[in-house]
Amino acid sequence: MKKIILTILVVSLTLFANNDSNKTWKSKSVEKTYTLSYDKNTTCLVRHFKVYKYPKWIAKIETRTGKTVYFSSPKSLFEFYHRPGKWFDVGVKSERDFFKIVVTDYDTLTPIDAEKAFYVYGSRAISPAGDDLPAFPTKERAEKFSKEYSGKRIMKFNEVSDALIRLLNGRI
Repeated sequence: MKKIILTILVVSLTLFANNDSNKTWKSKSVEKTYTLSYDKNTTCLVRHFKVYKYPKWIAKIETRTGKTVYFSSPKSLFEFYHRPGKWFDVGVKSERDFFKIVVTDYDTLTPIDAEKAFYVYGSRAISPAGDDLPAFPTKERAEKFSKEYSGKRIMKFNEVSDALIRLLNGRI
């Protein structure tokens, strides 16, 4: 009986292996999609502005628990990002609780990955929150904007510190 089961198993595996040998397995890279779904009642968590009024500046963070928090500008987003405990009702303790972080491309108004974006510091562009950090998907676009609007520096997401946000808010 054991020989019969073993023979059937070997034959099945051989047929299965021969059947799949002509197939090529390809892995597809899965890209995250970035969206901003807000209405006239959506307000900035930090500044309590209606975000729809300032489409060049809208940003959001989605948490791992499924909450979505909107911001009136990248500066407000970074303010929350660096000090999430200040808004304890959101239920975020650290950046590990964030799932997706999105900002608006200043030029095209399309949602982009905030962690891959480039931010211009010190430009003449003013958000509803005051001095801010316009976001761009590429360094080249950020450089072009910086030249046009007298930007002082271009930064990546991880270069935007809490101290810089406090400086922009006039708290240093």
